[in-house]
Amino acid sequence: MAVVTKITGAPRVRALPARVDLLLVADMVEPHSRVLDVGCGDGTLLRLLSEEKAVDGRGIELSQSGVNDCVAKGLPVIQGDADTDLGDYPDNAFDYVILSQTLQATRRPRAVIEHMLRIGRHAIVSFPNFGHWRIRLQVAFGGRMPVTRNHSCAWYETPNIHFCTIQDFITLVREIGARIERGVALDRSGTPLAFSEPWIWNLLGEQGVFRLARQTRAR
Repeated sequence: MAVVTKITGAPRVRALPARVDLLLVADMVEPHSRVLDVGCGDGTLLRLLSEEKAVDGRGIELSQSGVNDCVAKGLPVIQGDADTDLGDYPDNAFDYVILSQTLQATRRPRAVIEHMLRIGRHAIVSFPNFGHWRIRLQVAFGGRMPVTRNHSCAWYETPNIHFCTIQDFITLVREIGARIERGVALDRSGTPLAFSEPWIWNLLGEQGVFRLARQTRAR
């Protein structure tokens, strides 16, 4: 996807990421913020935030190939594991800590989210919804683990180890004692669902994007 922007009369083509959830995540970040992108992949989101929001961005990525891609783009990314390395970061080191399409591949998702909320004032999480009706039908009538556009790997090759629905995630946020500042569920085409009821999101949303914050204690 690309858009053309006119600057002093001359058109400039600006490439946008193919993943719609990244655009939503970027929209949830305030300009000039301090951002840590956990599981940043090839750095697409970090680059988008740097160009569009002028953030002070850092990244952590498990794969060496992803780190190499980021470094080649001039992005400050180190190799690390969300499950083991977030504990090394100090409290309130960032304004936003982001985990996009990675939660289901972590070994300790609750601990990861708790660290994100400790490290940053806000945590932004996007993930595929395993409660979507297409997945339910494949399991119910096909009797096999689902393979869809968002879950394209066979069960014996998938990196996903904790299958999560939107409803599961909302319940986990409550158990942690955090609050949802903003939530969006996307349909198959990447369009946000017009309905706000969680059960509809859980049934019709292919993925969810949530911005979280720590609960403020009453004085």
